[in-house]
Amino acid sequence: MSPIDRMHIFTRVAELASFTQAADALGLPKASVSTAVQQLEAELGTRLLHRTTRRVALTQDGQVFYERCKDLLADVDELQTMFQQQEGAQALRGRVRLDMSTGLARQAVIPRLPELLRAHPLLELEISSTERRVDLVREGFDCVLRAGQVVDTSLIARPLGAMRMVNCASPAYLQAHGTPQTLADLAAHRLVHYASTLGARPSGFEFVQNDQDCSLPMAGAVTVNNADAYTAACLAGLGIIQVPAVGVQAYLQSGQLVAVLPDHPARPMPLNLLYVHRRNLSRRVRVVMDWLAEVVAAHLRTV
Repeated sequence: MSPIDRMHIFTRVAELASFTQAADALGLPKASVSTAVQQLEAELGTRLLHRTTRRVALTQDGQVFYERCKDLLADVDELQTMFQQQEGAQALRGRVRLDMSTGLARQAVIPRLPELLRAHPLLELEISSTERRVDLVREGFDCVLRAGQVVDTSLIARPLGAMRMVNCASPAYLQAHGTPQTLADLAAHRLVHYASTLGARPSGFEFVQNDQDCSLPMAGAVTVNNADAYTAACLAGLGIIQVPAVGVQAYLQSGQLVAVLPDHPARPMPLNLLYVHRRNLSRRVRVVMDWLAEVVAAHLRTV
């Protein structure tokens, strides 16, 4: 039995949480399935599965190994069929793991996912939506959509454009505090502060003057570290926020938020598709990356 065969058996056991069900699904004796997993554990020098009389569960190492096995087996399947003339939906299969901000996921990417999955129904997408910087290598991400300047030179960056920034407030906030017309008016207003690490010094109201990035300290009772909480605080009337237009477009169109100080936005935020350098990206990852670039670029043009 080859190492690839043993990995395939292990993934079925992990997915079905049962040696018996995996053996039935693969058409193998249960003893062969158990032996294959034991050989893998011996080769790796770690336990992959917790076994009891009632259940089978992945260990922490087993979970990591399972995730990598899924990717490797999909790549092997792609290699075995790369010279076949496949047409249509059957050409792409396997998992692609992505990360992006909650705003991009909610407003731009997820609404368009049905069309991608209709075209490639055997694809499996894992989408992480966080505001933290994930570790592409350690956490097994194929690519991430990331706003701001690229600081990790070990990653390949594919520029997608720039996200226009907008200053927003709720109608209730503006009714209570008035609508600022100039930067000087901000002295009488409140800002919802955003800090990726709570306790860090807030940057204040950001704007561009003479092509220089500037900031104006502002009062504010609330600091958040999450994009959804940032928008929710603004909707609740807690102050002004500065956010990519793509993330609040629906709220602006519905009137739940109002743009203020349109002549003083923060500098547009560059958006990049980042991925780990590999000589040959799998076809499924390349197709998903091209689709993401198209979706995001089209969405940015509308805001």
